[in-house]
Amino acid sequence: MLYGARYEAQVVDRFGGGTRCHIVGKHCESGDVIAADVELDDPRPGDVVVTPATGAYGYSLANNYNAALRPPVVFVKEGDARLVERRDTYDDL
Repeated sequence: MLYGARYEAQVVDRFGGGTRCHIVGKHCESGDVIAADVELDDPRPGDVVVTPATGAYGYSLANNYNAALRPPVVFVKEGDARLVERRDTYDDL
């Protein structure tokens, strides 16, 4: 947000577009915009949204501010997915 980086986002099982959305965080801070004006395919509550790349500091600067759980990190190559960092649990806090 501070330097104008733009990120992609997709609903994990419905790639494509159709509905313009802003992907934002839950911390109620002005910089919580992850992706602005992205096109998602029929987004609904409960969908998992993937951001293919969030830059060099995406995970290294992740934290548990306001009891937020850090998301998993998954590497995908040629259709094969490998979990690199698991999703946090409340027990981790």
